[in-house]
Amino acid sequence: MPILERVSALGDEAQTRILTLLERSEFTVSELCSVLQLAQPSVSRHLKSLASDGWVEARIDGRNRHYRLSPALDEPARALWRIVRDEIAASGAYAADGERARSVLDRRRLRSTAFFAQTAERWDSMRADLFGSATGLAPLLGLMDPAWVVGDLGTGTGALSALIAPFVRRFVGVDRSAEMLRAAAIRLADTPNVDFREGDLESLPIRDGELDLAILALVLHYVVDPPAVLAEVHRALTPGGRILLLDMRPHERGAVYSEEMGHVWPGFELERVAAWLSDAGFANPRVAPLVPDPDATGPLLFLASAIA
Repeated sequence: MPILERVSALGDEAQTRILTLLERSEFTVSELCSVLQLAQPSVSRHLKSLASDGWVEARIDGRNRHYRLSPALDEPARALWRIVRDEIAASGAYAADGERARSVLDRRRLRSTAFFAQTAERWDSMRADLFGSATGLAPLLGLMDPAWVVGDLGTGTGALSALIAPFVRRFVGVDRSAEMLRAAAIRLADTPNVDFREGDLESLPIRDGELDLAILALVLHYVVDPPAVLAEVHRALTPGGRILLLDMRPHERGAVYSEEMGHVWPGFELERVAAWLSDAGFANPRVAPLVPDPDATGPLLFLASAIA
């Protein structure tokens, strides 16, 4: 049976340490060596074994291979991994790995932070050139309840805020870039129901259950730990509230976008996004590709939704 063939991988501590890391983010071999404090031949051997058993896969980004937990894992394998992960998560080696991994991931965050600090004034035109009119989410305005509190997480310069705020009771825009928020505040200076807050998506400056709707529009690919962000969004939503997630499908421009715009992820497989939403506690996740905008020059997009 296929599930029995995968059990042996979970009996090796080095391999479960690798899987724990790859569940949260992608890592290169050199990054894994640094976090695990293991020699490169040993890490490569474990990755080869995990790949042959279907646990991990790699993508090529320039001269690097980035490893991740396979999005093609079936539900029995995912359930088996969750049982093992919950048993081992609190042990010392895994906690130490987590601390070292945060240092590695912090270096990635610096790239996107520097990009946004320099790009606030021209970000709207850059994003429109890449992704076209879909970024406005204009068709969703008719679904807004005037009693809602809506959060735009990764609000940028407030383009989406300007569209939605007139249709809802209160609008909360969160971004970690002070430069972006200053541009948003200028744009929405005459809109009284908008509240801009500086903070990270991994630790939202939003109370439990404060939002009725949370929107993440072309922001998740800048996030080092998407599952943690989705769990945090779930916390910030009222029971029955909704999440809307717009982002890129997998593409071949990862190395360029990483270097030029600080992207951390080269798009997302639809199955991976649905699994992340379920693991974060959301119900009825729906993930669907969007029809391409003929004027857009960037990657193809998808739209996901789910209920808290």
